[in-house]
Amino acid sequence: MLVHVTGGAGFIGSNFLHRMVARHPEHRFVCVDKLTYAANLASLAGVESLPNYALARVDITDAAAVQALFDQETPDLVVHFAAESHVDRSILGPYEFVKTNVEGTFHLLEACRRAWGSSLGQSQPRGRFHHVSTDEVYGSLGDEGFFTEATAYDPSSPYSATKASSDHLVRAYARTYGMPVTITNCSNNYGPRQFPEKLIPLMVAHALERKPLPIYGNGLNVRDWLYVDDHCEAIWAVIERGRLGATYNVGGHNELRNVDVIDTLCAVVAEFTGADVSELLALKTHVTDRPGHDHRYAIDASKVRAECGWAPAETFETGIRKTVRWYLENQAWVDAVRSGEYRRWIDSNYASR
Repeated sequence: MLVHVTGGAGFIGSNFLHRMVARHPEHRFVCVDKLTYAANLASLAGVESLPNYALARVDITDAAAVQALFDQETPDLVVHFAAESHVDRSILGPYEFVKTNVEGTFHLLEACRRAWGSSLGQSQPRGRFHHVSTDEVYGSLGDEGFFTEATAYDPSSPYSATKASSDHLVRAYARTYGMPVTITNCSNNYGPRQFPEKLIPLMVAHALERKPLPIYGNGLNVRDWLYVDDHCEAIWAVIERGRLGATYNVGGHNELRNVDVIDTLCAVVAEFTGADVSELLALKTHVTDRPGHDHRYAIDASKVRAECGWAPAETFETGIRKTVRWYLENQAWVDAVRSGEYRRWIDSNYASR
C-alpha cells in the first residue's frame, strides 16, 4: 500500500511517520510537505533512511503539483495532516489559512477523485482519504458537557473556520462522489517535535531561559490535552477499523486550565533541571486575552473507543514528563528552529526541488 502523509514534516505528521514507517515495512510512506516555517526535516531523523520512506516537496495549494504527484503513482491512502494551525497567526493573517486549509484540501480531494475514478460510489471503492481535524470547529463549551460527533459546528477563529470548511468539503465529496473518507477531530496535542510557538514548548523554552511565561487573560481557559503518540495511534485505528464516511472525536481525557498546565510545566522543569520551582512560577505573566478565545474544549471519545478499540495510553502526568524530557534532551533541535538556522538550511538545500 502506498500512503501519502501530507504535512509529514510537521509536528503530528512527523510523530505519525516515526511510529508507522518502521512498524509497517509492507507499506510505502511518502511525506508530502511544502516545508514551511513549522516543518522540520530534522524531526524525521531516523525515518528518512528507511527503505519504505520517501519525501516529496509539494505545496498542496498548487493543483498542478498535486496532480503531478498523483500521476507518478496513485496512493492507496492519503492521511491529511497539512494545515496552518496556529490561532494567533490566523487572527493576524487569515488568508494563508484559507489557502492551505480549504484550497489545499480541495486540490487533494480532486486528485483523489481523478485517481480513484470509476470505483467511487461502489461497494468497495478504491483508496481512503483520512482527514485530520480539530475540536475547535465546535466552538466553545460552558463549564459542563462534552463535544460529540453530533455537536453543531460553531468556529470562533479564522483557523477553526477554515478547518470546519475543510471538514465540510471532505463530507461533501463522500456524499456527492462516493469518496471513501474518514475524519478525526482531536483535542489539543502536545509532545515531542512541536514548533515552539505553541503553548507547551514555548513555556518550556521560556522557563529554561527565565523569560516571562505569558498567560492569556485569567488563564482559566480549559483544554483537553492529548499526547501526540496517542493521537497517532487513534488515527491508525480509525484507518484500520473505522467506518467509511464516519467521524470520530479523539481526546486525551485530560481537562486542565491553562494556568494549571503552566504550573505543572514549572514543576517538571524544576525537577529535571534542579531549578527553584518558586523562581519559575514567579515568571507567570498575565497578558491581554486573545480575541474570541474559546472558554473550554472537552471531548467525548466514546465512539472511537467502542468502534475502533482505541483509548489513550498516557495521562497528562506521564505525557508531560516525556515531553519536557524530550525538549531538554534535544536542545539543538529547539535552538535551530528558533534561530532560523533550519529555515536557511531548507532554503539552500531544497530551493530547486
